[in-house]
Amino acid sequence: MTGHRITIEQGADHVRVVHDGHLIAESRRPLVLRETGCPVRYYLPAEDVRTELLSASDTHTYCPFKGTASYWSLPGADDAVWAYPDPKPEVGRIRNHFCFYGTGVV
Repeated sequence: MTGHRITIEQGADHVRVVHDGHLIAESRRPLVLRETGCPVRYYLPAEDVRTELLSASDTHTYCPFKGTASYWSLPGADDAVWAYPDPKPEVGRIRNHFCFYGTGVV
């Protein structure tokens, strides 16, 4: 796509993900992904995510710029978390990182 751009920077923000009163993730080393036409997204290292609270989903989506995403659900929030287990080389930094929406990133 002409004019489409993705940048990934090492962030320094303190990012907390809270869902239904439970701390799901907390990181001071998020990756900040900016993509043309999309909101800024924080990708958090797997080590900073309470993965035991995530339930694997059967959902997968394909992005021509990032690759195939896998999804996880939280109680009452289907497909609220995603990651790219094998991202395209251009965005390889997001491997082993999770992204969240609709879960109260503060």
